[in-house]
Amino acid sequence: MDTSRLFTAALQLQEPWRLESVDFRDAGDGRRELHITIGFEAGARFRCPEAGCGQAACPVHDRRERVWRHLNIFQYKAFIHAGMPRVMCPEHGVRTVPAPWARPGSGFTLLFEAWAVEMARHLLVSTLAEQIDETDTRLWRLIAHYVDEARRLEDYCVLSSRGLLFVQCFPAV
Repeated sequence: MDTSRLFTAALQLQEPWRLESVDFRDAGDGRRELHITIGFEAGARFRCPEAGCGQAACPVHDRRERVWRHLNIFQYKAFIHAGMPRVMCPEHGVRTVPAPWARPGSGFTLLFEAWAVEMARHLLVSTLAEQIDETDTRLWRLIAHYVDEARRLEDYCVLSSRGLLFVQCFPAV
């Protein structure tokens, strides 16, 4: 299996996304990093990212370069680079297509976030940050996102205390 097919399969890239390059780079201090560049097919069209919009084949207006921290591959710190397409929707104007591998606004891939949140359950965040060569501030931000999301999804409508049932609904924190 060649490198392109291997990484395409590992990253589960679907059309029109495609692997453009995989490069090892010297990060200094004897450290090396893996940089994976993802692109999309020429002439590709994307669905408008606005919720409820029915435009399924919007043309690409331009691209915005983005970088996400990905899970380490062996001992190498890994990054995904992509020129994210901005599409022209007749109804909503120019909108950026979300990356299927990352949460909007995050500098991490979804796989990295899932792994980091799980590891944070077992390690001090400062220890985790040191082990993966990341700042604890960035890790706390991603943890806070998922804690806030979990709290938003909590249902406080039925609470019980010592056999008493409270049916009054309380808003989530």
